[in-house]
Amino acid sequence: MQTTHFIEEVAVLKSILDKTQLDAAIKWGGEVYTLNGKTVVSYGAFKKHFCLWFHQGVFLSDPYGVLINANEEKTKALRQWRFTSMDQIDEKKILEYVTEAIANEENGRSWKPQKREMPPMPKILLEAFAADSGFEHAFKALTPSKQMEYLEHFTSAKQEKTQWSRLKKCIPQILDGIGLKDKYKKC
Repeated sequence: MQTTHFIEEVAVLKSILDKTQLDAAIKWGGEVYTLNGKTVVSYGAFKKHFCLWFHQGVFLSDPYGVLINANEEKTKALRQWRFTSMDQIDEKKILEYVTEAIANEENGRSWKPQKREMPPMPKILLEAFAADSGFEHAFKALTPSKQMEYLEHFTSAKQEKTQWSRLKKCIPQILDGIGLKDKYKKC
């Protein structure tokens, strides 16, 4: 997310990253720096800070204790180095971190997401399958991640009445092979 804040500061970060062997590319609507097509580091400005983020930052030694995990519940590998003013930018330290991140990438150090087990089919879904084999076939034709989205959506409701309501609303999408969150994904 780019803002109109910290324009000069972000330009300095960019000039430092441009001194490395990394290739600049556009991903997710912003500039990132890659090695052999793998994202290593990026930068950005927000309302109250500007930052560098290291996509496999969990593997950095962080000798200056500057890296943070912006979202402990969801973020596994990415680490941010936040700044609030120009005088916090230390090119030598930044290049140390980027050099280590490049070495980590060259050595294949990357976070491998853990595969989640498919939860058991809830009673309401089994009943819906028994009533309509075409619906069962359509559901099972979805990718495992889309099936998981639906299962979590149905079972997150505590009351069976609410689970049935959710299921009924989703049946047309499932029959059309559409995932629960597909309309929000732009590829």
